Amino acid sequence: MAEFSRDPLRITVSPASFRYHMRWLHDRGLRGVTMRELRAAEAGGQAAGLVGLTFDDGYADFATTVVPTLAEYGFTATVFVVAGHVGGDSSWDPGVPRDVMTREQLREVAAAGMEIGSHSLTHPRLPTVDGDRRLAEELVTSRTMLEDLTGEEVAGFCYPYGQHGAREVEAVAEAGFGYACALWHTEHAGLFAMPRVEPFDETRSSGLHGRVLAHRMNKTYPNIRGILKDRFGIDLQARR
Repeated sequence: MAEFSRDPLRITVSPASFRYHMRWLHDRGLRGVTMRELRAAEAGGQAAGLVGLTFDDGYADFATTVVPTLAEYGFTATVFVVAGHVGGDSSWDPGVPRDVMTREQLREVAAAGMEIGSHSLTHPRLPTVDGDRRLAEELVTSRTMLEDLTGEEVAGFCYPYGQHGAREVEAVAEAGFGYACALWHTEHAGLFAMPRVEPFDETRSSGLHGRVLAHRMNKTYPNIRGILKDRFGIDLQARR
């Protein structure tokens, strides 16, 4: 979210683009909220006009840049934090390390109304984690650490790189989380693998509409990503 000169993983949105995205929502009468608030509103049949905003990894610029921008519009969001890297950097992606929020920053954003969720303990590709005990550690330990740091319940989880299968979905539920976010719509879509829309560094209304359309198409045609890649060479795989 901070200014950048290169983005080899294609996961960065500039401050200007982000501000445009938030204004785009606001101008359409929509309000960005945490997944916690969105789920509560859905349970009460009052979710109309609400958009769940999520941020992966827990980078320090969430505290320094994202939260102040959200506050301008009266928005909140959920940030999924790699618990074992709090106060460190994103060494899980060698070559492009970025600072991760400190304990103090985590408490500050929680106090500002943001929801803290888990993005695992060390950011591994969960399907490659060997053994159920090791997988449980990535989930349970991360949840416990973040709850100790913030003093608040951690109900949400987000799969690193979006990768998950039946084993991972079951393990997240067993670890005590209330919901989990994925990337694209998959055969496991539901409360513990909710698909999301990723905007990228886009500052045109047509681009944002396109992302929403792609999300809706993927829900209707779950294999649309594979079809686009195989037939047209378009790879929509996102890295997180």
